[in-house]
Amino acid sequence: MQVHSMHFKSRARAALADPQLQRGLAKVDGFAQKRAEVVSLAGDFELWRTAGTAIRDRVLENLDVWIEQFEREATRRGVAVLYAETGEEAAGLVLEICARHGLKKAIKSKSMLSEEAQLNRALETAGVRPVETDLGEYVCQLSEEPPSHIIAPIIHKTKEDVALLFEAKHGRPRLSRAEEMTREAREMLRPHFLSADLGISGGNFLIAETGSVVVVTNEGNGRMVTTLPRVHIAITGIEKIVPTLEDLSVLMRILPRSATGQEISNYLTVATGARAPGEHDGPEHMVVILVDNGRTRLVGSDLQEMLRCIRCGACMNHCPVYQTVGGHAYGWVYPGPMGAVITPAFMGLENALDLPQASTFCGRCESVCPVKIPLPNLLRKLREQQVERRLRPWGEMLALRLWSWAARHPGIYALVTAIAVRCLRTLRNNEGMIGAIPFGSGWTRSRFLPAPRSGRTFRALYARSRP
Repeated sequence: MQVHSMHFKSRARAALADPQLQRGLAKVDGFAQKRAEVVSLAGDFELWRTAGTAIRDRVLENLDVWIEQFEREATRRGVAVLYAETGEEAAGLVLEICARHGLKKAIKSKSMLSEEAQLNRALETAGVRPVETDLGEYVCQLSEEPPSHIIAPIIHKTKEDVALLFEAKHGRPRLSRAEEMTREAREMLRPHFLSADLGISGGNFLIAETGSVVVVTNEGNGRMVTTLPRVHIAITGIEKIVPTLEDLSVLMRILPRSATGQEISNYLTVATGARAPGEHDGPEHMVVILVDNGRTRLVGSDLQEMLRCIRCGACMNHCPVYQTVGGHAYGWVYPGPMGAVITPAFMGLENALDLPQASTFCGRCESVCPVKIPLPNLLRKLREQQVERRLRPWGEMLALRLWSWAARHPGIYALVTAIAVRCLRTLRNNEGMIGAIPFGSGWTRSRFLPAPRSGRTFRALYARSRP
């Protein structure tokens, strides 16, 4: 997926003006409500959050050691473990495997890393047909657009949108009920499950002690993708390592509750090695591709805590910015607060200048994150880096320098603020609000600002109130 994060402002404006998108985004809050319900029934959820955070931190402190253990155990069970520094390199490794085994059709379960690698485009160019089997991803593929949410790819679409799309792409009469459309998608996908020679999955977790790949789904497609084709490739990030199966049990207590508001996901697949002699299902060959694509730059940095992320989507489900503009506005694979950190961290701060600013700093994302990632603080650090690297607009930088200079000179600061408060008071309307501020239209274009009630500054009012 190409990076369009530099255009966040224009894409956000387009999203705000799209009534159809706004109707679709009204569904986002449903995830937040479901999460609140299941968390209220889990009396020790905060203990699970603390334990999950400790597990992820333990891995990141010795990431190389856990990766080596995973590779050793996976190799012992007949799995080929490959490494890719970039998404492009990961796609190249997949194409090499396709050429080696003569593979022509790939069925895919959800994999955000394959979106990073633009894998579908690479497969199509090489003559391998990719077929998304997650229902949401399948709809995205038919409509030729990227997912807008990491767990609900088509949350921006309405049921009517999908009905029209299926009518156009499947050549069947238009349906109106969700159950009917789901059955139709199943009928269209079933032949692909039975005829594909390559299965491509992501990996929610990688278990170091067993060399296993864990795939969590609600539709069952992940189980078929990892067992029916003769070759299975799991492509995932290097940070997905979990030390033990016991650690996995802790993370599976917080992942589904945080993601979809479920106590447990419908399907949990633990893929451990290729088909052994005497076994009746599973792939003949299994390959795990561990991808860096910017992740190692975060290890040991101020942003390392972002690597705890277990891709639940809770932060975007609770984010007022995401709920307003949707996922496509963010311009890359990961939207919402997590994307506002990950995209500049992985793809370069200079390629995503507006994303660290795409936050109200309300703190809801941090309060619901199952592994306690301090997202507002990480966004603040990215803003600091922008200032240090002079990546902010010159007008903004000049204004901050002038404010800083005035703040260091109390007399001048008092004079400037006294003039400013009197000027602001003249802008008040009949309701006591300011509808427009010179040089501040970005703030007042969509909101009112309370006007000062008097012509005195806070300092003057405070001095007057003191005995």
